[in-house]
Amino acid sequence: MTTLLPPAARLAWWGTAWLRGHAVTDLVLDAVIGGDATHVVADLPGADGTATLVEGLAELRRLGATSFGAAFPAEGDPLGLGGPADFNREALDAGEAVVVEGSGLGLVPRRTGAAVVWTAHPAARRQLPDVGEADRELRRGLLETAEALATLDVARWRPEVADRLMDLRHREPLAAPDGVPARCVALAARGLQATGIVELALEDDGASITAYEVQQRRAALVPLDRAGRRALTAACSPEAWPPA
Repeated sequence: MTTLLPPAARLAWWGTAWLRGHAVTDLVLDAVIGGDATHVVADLPGADGTATLVEGLAELRRLGATSFGAAFPAEGDPLGLGGPADFNREALDAGEAVVVEGSGLGLVPRRTGAAVVWTAHPAARRQLPDVGEADRELRRGLLETAEALATLDVARWRPEVADRLMDLRHREPLAAPDGVPARCVALAARGLQATGIVELALEDDGASITAYEVQQRRAALVPLDRAGRRALTAACSPEAWPPA
């Protein structure tokens, strides 16, 4: 289901499909909002107050938007961001953002109760990982992390993590609009799988005995987290997509 994707990924895929004429407005709204109550857009240039998602998309198109690309940065790794500092800081705090190509703007989502508010900021163009490069890095990260965690006896301290690493072929299917390359849909699914494994492994320290052991386990997960975020960023950034 589409709602497995974080908000920035949903807006990137479906907003781009809408701009390119691959998806009608009602379908885009259903896909982006998902199970949330509503999504609104705040601080668009020249606008007073907040706009509905439909109004926000229309205004961004009027401002020159040609596509929406996602970013999934983390502390020390401003992946998918090109500045300025204010935008980077807000995106890092949220853990995700969307860069609106052609408009000079970026959007950062904040959850308020059951609603999501997308706040607009000036945003510069960014450098992105190549889809093929991100794919290779993710495959390598999964293998290396599995080996490292096996050495650290992951089956003893978090058996559910070991189960997921042993069953990498099982992934939840993602729904994508027309225009998203099949390779990117598959890459996004594997990126979500990787970040899900990291999140599960970091929920608690399981059977950890020493601080050193905890540090080793966390260090083993860092490369996989980065590879998963890179994969999701590339898969959800039309600027990085291979030619059709």
